[in-house]
Amino acid sequence: MMIIDNLQYANWSEKIFNQMREGNVDAVHVTISYHETFRETVLNFEKWNLWFENYSQLIIKGSTAADIDLAKKTNRTAIFFGFQNPSPIEDDIGLIEILHTLGARFMQLTYNNQSLLATGCYEDNDAGITRMGKQVIKEMNRVGMVVDMSHSADHSTIQAAEISESPIAITHANPFSWHPALRNKRDKVIEAVVSNGGMIGFSLYPHHLRNGSHCTLSDFCSMIAQSAEKYGVESLGIGSDLCQDQPDSIVEWMRVGRWSKTMDYGEGSADNPGFPKQPDWFADNRGFKNIAKGLTDVGFDEYDVEAIMGKNWYNFYANNFVGLD
Repeated sequence: MMIIDNLQYANWSEKIFNQMREGNVDAVHVTISYHETFRETVLNFEKWNLWFENYSQLIIKGSTAADIDLAKKTNRTAIFFGFQNPSPIEDDIGLIEILHTLGARFMQLTYNNQSLLATGCYEDNDAGITRMGKQVIKEMNRVGMVVDMSHSADHSTIQAAEISESPIAITHANPFSWHPALRNKRDKVIEAVVSNGGMIGFSLYPHHLRNGSHCTLSDFCSMIAQSAEKYGVESLGIGSDLCQDQPDSIVEWMRVGRWSKTMDYGEGSADNPGFPKQPDWFADNRGFKNIAKGLTDVGFDEYDVEAIMGKNWYNFYANNFVGLD
């Protein structure tokens, strides 16, 4: 079985890379930028280049779906890069191609706030895709960088799905109807994304889960089964949003960046400001086998389990990292 996790932001280490191998994880989409500028993002690529050199027996850099085949054949994990904010392109559309050349394959048009491109899910008013946003989507389509709307507002996401010539993605979220978190997605939003060939990756981040850290494996997998009935198995994957071993200072950076002088707690609170505890059945990359078993237990056959655990993302990568040129 192929296992692909389409979103992680861990405190990377040899321990975590080894756990990827213990969990038979073939590919991971890694967040390489939250609020970083272009230059700061380049330094993050530089850091990863050193990890690829030092841990070449465990990980390889991913650019195309073929790199997943190579990783699987050589018992390694392919690492793909993405941004959770368009800050790395600053206000320069020409940086999209440069960042794609460096290895970026996903970019969110917003984090939680309004950006130059679209509206974030925490804003009161959703103005949709901006003038620059329309041009950026076109350029991302051209070079083969996937539009990610995981942290964007409803109207902006629906518009992005309509404007984009290539399928877009919600890499890490769950249905709002299952758990009404601001970051989760309403049915009409998911439908707009998948009806144009896009995908949703189901999140294991506790703030996105019914009953949070106490969410059961059965409840999570039953939610996926309900989603399969609504949207089709071929549109579904995993985007765990695993933030393993990160200190709480990192969640503050994620939420506040440089845009506020006061603390914003995002999905947390003053009483619970840090990273929430992962469910016991998914503490790290060795937990994917539990999800696969859970999917079987709620009625998925072997073909559909393999599709959700990785094959769907593999096909999405193969079709969308090549660009329209």
